[in-house]
Amino acid sequence: MRTLYNKFDKKSLANLPIVAFDKKIVVVNNTFDAEKAVDFLLKQDMLGFDTETRPSFQRGNVNQVALLQICAEDVCFLFRLNHIDIPDCLIRILTDTKITKVGLSLRDDLSVLRRRREFTPGTFIELQQFVKEFGIEDMSLQKLFANVFRQKISKNQQLTNWENSHLTPEQARYASTDAWATLSIYLALQQVKPLSKRAVEALKRAEKEAQILRQQEAMAKKCAESTLPLTPSL
Repeated sequence: MRTLYNKFDKKSLANLPIVAFDKKIVVVNNTFDAEKAVDFLLKQDMLGFDTETRPSFQRGNVNQVALLQICAEDVCFLFRLNHIDIPDCLIRILTDTKITKVGLSLRDDLSVLRRRREFTPGTFIELQQFVKEFGIEDMSLQKLFANVFRQKISKNQQLTNWENSHLTPEQARYASTDAWATLSIYLALQQVKPLSKRAVEALKRAEKEAQILRQQEAMAKKCAESTLPLTPSL
């Protein structure tokens, strides 16, 4: 495990190699296939979890969630909710209390799902809360993944139309990667000893002091440049 930063430098993201989920992807377009997928998922110990919604560019207009991604370590299922809604089999896994589902911004994901069909959420772990035990303050999935793995996940399909009649290969890969990334981060951090509350606070203070120092150095450099003597013209 590499060194973990409380905040990963956004500028460093551009230089990282891009990675994506490279295992099996199953797009689920009907209830029969959904039941088979859920039967498989209910045999797993832990799952990655995410949703996608077609973006709306009109104020006040919010679309229904279109895709639910549930990912095991070697296969990711993409449930086309705009085709099958939320059938009873999906309620089984959404309400299950034995299998841990790991996600990011789960409050939003669960909220949009419950607008389609009401249910009582089972066992979920909010990654944004979990990483705080390691002194990590980043909230975005891309920065969290970069922090843990020194690799970058692409976000270039985020604003595409998730209600298309067929998902493009790029959309399927993107959606699978997001769900897989949450699971991967959680599993990797489980191998690291969490920091004590005192250590987390000390890390925050050290980062704040370092930030102030960087600002002071930048200001001093700017002042020095503005006071350089002019070279006399010949």
